[in-house]
Amino acid sequence: MSDWSVHFSRFLGAVPGRLHVAAHSHHPWPDVTFEAQQAAWLDAARLMDDKWDEVFGVLLPEAAGHITGRLGLSDPAAIAFAPSTHALVMRLLSCLSPPVRILTTDAEFHSFARQAARLEEDGLAAVERVAAEPFATFPDRFATAAGRGGHDLVYCSHVFFNSGYVVPDLAGLVGAVPEPEPLVVIDGYHGFMAVPIDLSAVEGRAFYLAGGYKYAMAGEGACFAHCPPGYAERPRDTGWFAGFAQLSGASAGKVAYAPGGGRLLGATLDPTGLYRLNAVQRWLDRLGVSVADIHAHVGALQARFLAAGPHPELLPGTESGDRGHFLTFRLPDAAAVHAALHAAGVIADYRDDRLRIGFGLYHGDDDVAELLRRLATIPGWP
Repeated sequence: MSDWSVHFSRFLGAVPGRLHVAAHSHHPWPDVTFEAQQAAWLDAARLMDDKWDEVFGVLLPEAAGHITGRLGLSDPAAIAFAPSTHALVMRLLSCLSPPVRILTTDAEFHSFARQAARLEEDGLAAVERVAAEPFATFPDRFATAAGRGGHDLVYCSHVFFNSGYVVPDLAGLVGAVPEPEPLVVIDGYHGFMAVPIDLSAVEGRAFYLAGGYKYAMAGEGACFAHCPPGYAERPRDTGWFAGFAQLSGASAGKVAYAPGGGRLLGATLDPTGLYRLNAVQRWLDRLGVSVADIHAHVGALQARFLAAGPHPELLPGTESGDRGHFLTFRLPDAAAVHAALHAAGVIADYRDDRLRIGFGLYHGDDDVAELLRRLATIPGWP
């Protein structure tokens, strides 16, 4: 097994003895991001007012190229950037007239789930939620619900944040939507740079949202959307970046929008996260490390952990096949186990009755062995 931990020396060495198994929450940044952080500052000092020409002319196109390459997409110009995926969701919602008819799942991350619930409270949305469990029947049940039609927005994660379940056939999910008008959105945050994916079959129909905070190893502020042509072309929630090219000339009539993904841009953002994103992508390319390589590395660590001995109920079970980059265990006292782990210098996390343990490129066999050793001292762990 390759040892990539040496490339994370600043994060791993910051707190000696800490064992971080929450790659799915706050992924450590590789050392190359330290220089990238400095480069953002130095460019701001060097360019000052001309910084935005650099951002739009060099930084964003490079980042878009890396993203489309990883996802099997053909058009970097279809990528829009934002500080958070929530900002992009709000722009998509602003293209729709209330009450917005939403089809989604009961396993979406809080950002979207909270927003949908809040709109629902005021009668601005009617939300149909397909249960994630039982996982074996989820694809058919979601496709059946989508096939009934009548939705304005169909929103589903590629990898569910509270279980690691991987939706096996995204093209089938997208194709189940019978009408051409609804916005179809794939939340890819727990899949991007973790699970190999090829979106070429759906790039003309589906939006795809993700970002750098987790498996892309780039930290905050580097989120993006792939925007298929012909959809959400005039969001009401719009900022000056979406009309950046028109600033120097007069406009008449309707508000003008940038072409491609630029139509979903907002206002002034901190580009530092995109410096880090580009640095990480260049570093992986130099090493010759693909998403498939990362996925195989993490999968081997997961298999070693699971084979080591008894453990609580695993969600989904081993029969489900592929899973995201964390193991989810159902525990009635997940909060207490999490607190005990934290006291033992182990950083994991939990959601309700589910403890999540995530591995990443920065882990090796010795880390799994040490985690198992510390877990053996934790009350409530089998």
